[in-house]
Amino acid sequence: MEIYLASASPRRKELLTQIGIDYEVRVSGADENVGLEDPALYVEELSKRKAFAVTEELLEEGKTDFIVIGADTVVSFGGKILGKPARKVDAVRMLESLSGNTHEVYTGVTVIKKDKDALNVSENGDTGACLNVNTFHEETKVTFYEMSLSEIGEYVETCDPMDKAGAYGIQGFCARYIKGIEGDYNNVVGLPIGHLYQLLKNL
Repeated sequence: MEIYLASASPRRKELLTQIGIDYEVRVSGADENVGLEDPALYVEELSKRKAFAVTEELLEEGKTDFIVIGADTVVSFGGKILGKPARKVDAVRMLESLSGNTHEVYTGVTVIKKDKDALNVSENGDTGACLNVNTFHEETKVTFYEMSLSEIGEYVETCDPMDKAGAYGIQGFCARYIKGIEGDYNNVVGLPIGHLYQLLKNL
């Protein structure tokens, strides 16, 4: 059974490798403009889009017996979704809001298995290839220590925040500002691998 990761995220790749999953990366060209404000629904929808985009490519190639994993992560604070900063000034603004506060990290995961015994399912309800589709999300609460403006500036200058939701990576330089977490640490890194593994095992 071939497994495909519909993501170019180096953190997700490291996590899958860490738990002994053999996979191939297939970056999806899915539309990421999701008109949803609820962070849990947002990440679930985007994970579906990514997984279905890669699944369609594989089906067109005549692939059989495969699993596709799609995922997306966002930070939520004060009822607002914080994605990846477009500019350094955006990263500074995000970190200023997170400093000294508790926020939520949501990761949505969709796992699609091509299974001839499953019911016909597709993103838009069309019949066609028999697909087993499972979607879930994990939420983790993260609390920051207070960060001074100079500390925020120092961190932003490392450029580490620029490709990360909420403008920080918990596993890197920013770990010095993490006061505590409630929930799955790996979910904050980018993939709740414990929950994912249990699902893959059941499939």
